[in-house]
Amino acid sequence: MKKLTYLFLLLLTQSCQTNKPVDQSAQAQPCAYNSFDEEGVKSGGVKLITIMNGKYKVWTKRIGNNPKIKVLLLHGGPGCTHEYFESFESFLPKEGIEFYYYDQLGSAYSDQPKDSSLWVLPRFVEEVEDVRKALHLDKDNFYLLGHSWGGILAAEYAFKYQEHLKGLIISDMMMSASAYAAYAEKVLSKQMDANALNEIRMLEKKGDFSNPRYMELLIPNYYCQHILRMPAEQWPDAVNRTFAKLNNTIYTMMQGPSEFGISGNLEKWERGNDLPKITVPTLVIGASYDTMDPDHMKWVSTQVKNGSFLLCPKGSHMCMWDDQEHYFPGLISWLKTGKLM
Repeated sequence: MKKLTYLFLLLLTQSCQTNKPVDQSAQAQPCAYNSFDEEGVKSGGVKLITIMNGKYKVWTKRIGNNPKIKVLLLHGGPGCTHEYFESFESFLPKEGIEFYYYDQLGSAYSDQPKDSSLWVLPRFVEEVEDVRKALHLDKDNFYLLGHSWGGILAAEYAFKYQEHLKGLIISDMMMSASAYAAYAEKVLSKQMDANALNEIRMLEKKGDFSNPRYMELLIPNYYCQHILRMPAEQWPDAVNRTFAKLNNTIYTMMQGPSEFGISGNLEKWERGNDLPKITVPTLVIGASYDTMDPDHMKWVSTQVKNGSFLLCPKGSHMCMWDDQEHYFPGLISWLKTGKLM
């Protein structure tokens, strides 16, 4: 019986080897992608980077290995976390694209100082430059992807340091705080239930943003329509973790407490006239149901010197979740070829 079993296994093995030849290149690629040098104790790609002359540390994590395409992700907020970018893991690794999670100062796994003077745009730009240097990213491989507030930060970085960039991606962000406020007031608010909007306005007028009723109204009437177009109970775990860790102090100081426009430190931010100064290849991503005006974002792509525009027709502000069928094929195509599909 043992001899028969052994003979059967031998024949089965030979059959598999004959009919399904091993693709050596396919086997080698994942190995190369997942293998990268780490000095000292192996940390799974996690690296704490010192910024501001060693005063603070920020958290980063590397996924993959590609000497020509390295994407640094700038999360939104301000004060959100890298976690809502976790959907990228379902798409970029199989395309061999290296990318980096990064929690900005004050967010999640990075240091969270209480110094309110830190929450200004120029300091954040220098923080990104410190991170770039520590990760050894340069003009031959460095793509910077900023989403929402991260799009503001990415644009500002490009205005000052674009000589270090291979490409820029501005995802779901307008280049004018006043235009954003006007779009929220003239377009998005008009799409909301009138009774809900009146109650929201009343709470905002009182400054009663901590009232539970405020979020009870915003989630179904605004968030689930324009932030992430899924029922709130179906929101992905990564998104929920991000919002649970939101640093409200930073968010309120820079964005302001209301979702209808910007009223914090960024209230006067206007960069539309400066866009022709951006000469590196730039991809602008917008969505039809976004909190940001998709027509404005398309216009942004025409103002930079070498721009492309990707519209996610089913998506909202987090179209990397609610319109993945357009977001990721477009992004990947542009990263690998410089063109959209």
